[in-house]
Amino acid sequence: MPHLLPADLREALAANRELRVVLLTDFLVLLAELGLAVILPWWLASQGGAQAIAAFAVTLAVAAFFIAPAVSPFGDRLCKGRQITWGLAGLCGVAAALASLSFTGVFSVAAVAALGVLQVVAASFVDPARDAVLTELVSPAQLPVALRMRKTTHAAAGILGPLLAGVVLGSAGTTAALCGCVALLAGAMLVASRIPRASARPRRGGLGVWWSDLRAGLAAKWQVPMERGWTLVNFAVWIFQGPAVGMLIPVKVHALGLQGQWLGLCLGALSVGVLLGSVFGSQLLVDRFGRYRVRVGLGFCEGLALAVVGLAASPWLMLAALLAAGFCNAAMSLVGATHRALAIPQEYRVRMFAAGAMTTRVAGAIGPALVGMALASYSVTWVYTAWGLLMAVCVLGFVAVPRFKEFLTLGHDEVADWYRRQYPAVFR
Repeated sequence: MPHLLPADLREALAANRELRVVLLTDFLVLLAELGLAVILPWWLASQGGAQAIAAFAVTLAVAAFFIAPAVSPFGDRLCKGRQITWGLAGLCGVAAALASLSFTGVFSVAAVAALGVLQVVAASFVDPARDAVLTELVSPAQLPVALRMRKTTHAAAGILGPLLAGVVLGSAGTTAALCGCVALLAGAMLVASRIPRASARPRRGGLGVWWSDLRAGLAAKWQVPMERGWTLVNFAVWIFQGPAVGMLIPVKVHALGLQGQWLGLCLGALSVGVLLGSVFGSQLLVDRFGRYRVRVGLGFCEGLALAVVGLAASPWLMLAALLAAGFCNAAMSLVGATHRALAIPQEYRVRMFAAGAMTTRVAGAIGPALVGMALASYSVTWVYTAWGLLMAVCVLGFVAVPRFKEFLTLGHDEVADWYRRQYPAVFR
């Protein structure tokens, strides 16, 4: 497999041990998380239907809205390696509790949702640190390649995770599949213990400092015009994109009368597209069309591909459309990610990433709630199609984001600490 990677990715992987450790941690975590993304929706849909999935998704999104920003100030002060390890220990415990609940044979949406909230708490420590740790382990010049390598790793896990979960789910049942997730998270925790430890920034003032840090991160997110516009467009897009690549897929699979293995195939097809887009597609398209056109154009095309998933009456057409959507998603999401990470001052990165995650979680609550109401009156075919088309329309909002086009035309050497240089009053 390594020889299939482009030369720049192979060289980065061979030269940086810390990068290999982070990527292996990500790979194991995502195998478990994407396995759970197959297991839990199938469990919920089989026992409680689409309404159970909607209730679960809304509960988690609302919980994350409050939890993610509350823990984010600690991420700019704690050692990222320790933060990731502690959070993974919590995720492992939640997965073990879910396996125990399944083993008892007593299904409860409330109990699964409660454990899901605990999962959000643990993930809120893990995810922002995983997002930010690469900026501390590689140089700005190496960061674009490191982010492509991470996206490639995510896509590989995205292919294997759903497929393996679907196989285990179909052959051994829910409890065995959940036990597999426990083992993967335990392995990720052991690997994460090898991430280099850094000295924590000194903490003073207790609750007062925490509140001050929290307000500063949220204020910075809002006061930078481009960052505010970027976040608002992402918020609108995720209301429709989130359900279309998440809860609507198992509902669509059920509507076509397919078995659980097809859910794994659908999520695997989505990830194959992400893999192709991240390894080969994004850089080729950027070189030919530029970052701005790729970001907006492929986002629009992703929405159209998801609308085709909704209309598909054939499982093979559904797989092809999901593969296309994954390709567009990878190329779109990679474009601008390096610029944005470098532009944010280092001491604000975790808080601003968490603030972005907070808005995503709000959209993640609104989207499933609207889907639940729409499915009460319309078929999944029309709801899914509408969600894809509405996502495509929302992506066009990037055209109105202040300085967005200008920012994406800058070179990587020009965007380091760009927010501080352009808006010094915000980052004092």
